[in-house]
Amino acid sequence: MVKKKIIAIVQARLNSIRFPGKALKKINGTTTIELLYRRLKKSKQIDDIVIATSKNRKNNKLINFLKNKKINFFVGDDEDVLKRYHDAASKWQANIVVRVTGDSILIDPYLVDNFIKIFKKKKIDYISNTYPETYPDGLDIEIFTMKTLKIANKNAKGKHYREHVTLFMKDSKKIKKYNLEYFENLSKLRWSLDEEQDLKVIKLIYNRFKPNIYFSWKKILNIVKKNYKKYTVNSHIQRNEGAKMSKTKKLWKRARQIIPGGNMLLSKRPELFHPNNWPAYFSKAKDCDVWDLDGKKYYDISLMGVGSNILGYANSSVDNAVKRAISKSNISTLNCPEEVELCERLIDMHPWANMARLARTGGEASAISIRIARAASGKSKIAFCGYHGWHDWYLSANLKGTNSLKPYLLPGLEPNGVPKELKNTAIPFSYNNFEQLEQIVKNHDIGAIKMEVSRNQKPKNNFLKKIRNLCYKKNIILMFDECSSGFRQTFGGLHKMYGVNPDMAWFGKALGNGYGITAIIGKKEIMDHAQSSFISSTFWTERSGPVAANKTLEIMEKMKSWKIITKIGEDVQKKWKILAQRNNLNIQVSGIPALSSFSIISEDWLKYKTFITQEMLKRNFLATNAIFVSVKHDKKVLNRYFDILDGLFKKISDFENKYKSVDQYLDGPVCHTKFERLN
Repeated sequence: MVKKKIIAIVQARLNSIRFPGKALKKINGTTTIELLYRRLKKSKQIDDIVIATSKNRKNNKLINFLKNKKINFFVGDDEDVLKRYHDAASKWQANIVVRVTGDSILIDPYLVDNFIKIFKKKKIDYISNTYPETYPDGLDIEIFTMKTLKIANKNAKGKHYREHVTLFMKDSKKIKKYNLEYFENLSKLRWSLDEEQDLKVIKLIYNRFKPNIYFSWKKILNIVKKNYKKYTVNSHIQRNEGAKMSKTKKLWKRARQIIPGGNMLLSKRPELFHPNNWPAYFSKAKDCDVWDLDGKKYYDISLMGVGSNILGYANSSVDNAVKRAISKSNISTLNCPEEVELCERLIDMHPWANMARLARTGGEASAISIRIARAASGKSKIAFCGYHGWHDWYLSANLKGTNSLKPYLLPGLEPNGVPKELKNTAIPFSYNNFEQLEQIVKNHDIGAIKMEVSRNQKPKNNFLKKIRNLCYKKNIILMFDECSSGFRQTFGGLHKMYGVNPDMAWFGKALGNGYGITAIIGKKEIMDHAQSSFISSTFWTERSGPVAANKTLEIMEKMKSWKIITKIGEDVQKKWKILAQRNNLNIQVSGIPALSSFSIISEDWLKYKTFITQEMLKRNFLATNAIFVSVKHDKKVLNRYFDILDGLFKKISDFENKYKSVDQYLDGPVCHTKFERLN
């Protein structure tokens, strides 16, 4: 009788989302993948071991390592793991395949041999100890015939089956299966390597037996039971959590461990929308559609790149202009001519301005404008109204011990790291409260007044004109922050609509339709003071931003985009009110039409907001209570959105009337409302 060839195939890669590079992490000088290999090599039943990795450049380091160690390896499909296994098994002419994951650093070869003997004796197609699990996580063993693997590879359809090698085998009624259970349920013990904390536990175990690496799983169990707390610090991690989590959730979990706060922009934290389910990352976007890392498509009825994409995502004209330009190099020792063209364009559409400076982000532009204003006025104190970014000058308003910035979108900001010497240099005032501003000017030597032209309210009682006259009278520099409001209701700044010209203004977000570009414009006698203070940065000279801005302005002017998005926004605001009235909800609608938001007047508003976001996600909509309108928000998509929202408003009405409880309908925690530290 011909002996059947038994091949152990270990799937391993370095491009893991949850714990990148884990296969080459070291324990006492030896990589985890080599420890696994050397332990498995002790098997008396296995004829050969193959490390199956994928075609991804990130795995090149692993491949080179395996070559140097003369360990068999196979490089296969990155996404289709089932095909990778099938092709590896075929190449090594396996009759029986033992499946071990690269996470099983403590795999016990004697346990494997025992399972192989049982598999042979029972003459079945598939055997495992994971269906259900009773052994510690990290001792997972699956064995199947080559014939079974071929059947699975041929018949398994759908991404989920292709990503998980044995899922089809487990689900198929035609495949003869058997599961090995331990007499004691030890499935809560984690000896698998999925996260950083797992590595700490595995290191503790190896250090306990050092220099021996061939200890049995029963010996591990003995030391764990004697000092349970020490060896279970990773017990909070769910078994097979990775198989249940989307790529997006895996990456966000990883990001929170290596990036303070998880990402670079507070406005894009999932916790602000739906903490458990908001997709944190995108793979691509077009018009007003966004695809997450798992390929799921959403309609963006929310932030649209936090207001940066009036023309929609990936506008081909803008993108092609940038591609043509950067093909000739995005940066060089010399300056790009496009920056001069952009400055001229902005000055032409704002005749009160004579000079311009460019930067990349709104926060930068805001800080630059403050530096110039202080240099020009010779005074340190600024009166401000609205949201103006993260820099020291702004956050210093909270040094008084009061939450001065609370009205401006961001409650909970601690001025940690801001020099205490800046106290009382930035003084806030409320929109439409001219008397309050007058008192500030009377009691402080104010050099500049910095404000948003409008955010949630329209100016009343000639508010803006009164401020303009006050600045003339007191020789104060008037500064308009049009970072968000620019190009949404006029071709240029919102101040043009109210007929009030500032001394300085700056524009960002929509200016480059997704590319990093901001511009500060102002009167020559003020802007020229930029030369008396050092204001400079290498990447303010790169080419893509000005090129994108010039093309964006060209398209906006031709299609009159501000009129389109204002009309759409007015219709959205009107429909919100109609739906609220129909469902007997007390609603408040705020903002300029193209940057609108609503809130339901209720003590449970945050729960309702979370509920709306949650249910919209289930129907493939990125939608909360605010929308940055783009020209790509067509009636078909918006009508679907309103149909869903109508049903949600009806349920919220039931919640308000105490017919039902919103708590019973929430799938997770309530969304955050302020800046909060993430653990």
